[in-house]
Amino acid sequence: MSAVHLTRSLVLEGPVKTADGAGGHTIVWTPLGLLWAEVRPSTGREVAAAGATLSRVPYRITVRAAPFGAPSRPDPGQRFRDGDRIFAITAVAPHRSAARYLTCQVLEEVAP
Repeated sequence: MSAVHLTRSLVLEGPVKTADGAGGHTIVWTPLGLLWAEVRPSTGREVAAAGATLSRVPYRITVRAAPFGAPSRPDPGQRFRDGDRIFAITAVAPHRSAARYLTCQVLEEVAP
């Protein structure tokens, strides 16, 4: 089993609904904290969306574990930010057999 190397700092962001003044709402992303992470790419694919081609690249992001309910524990529906790069979290699970870490399955969408 290879060691985990937490070498990149990522901002964990959570969605907050705000009224748009017309009876609807918009999503505003609020920073929840800074987490050190290991980012590993998986295989990618291209998809067509709204008349444009998007590259959808899956990654595995590993962070230190946090208790359930802690603001520093990632959840599906949240995202990581690395500068202009956005990684949408789709699943979170304990890292292999080590309960000290969590592995997040994420997707980065890139418009060519």
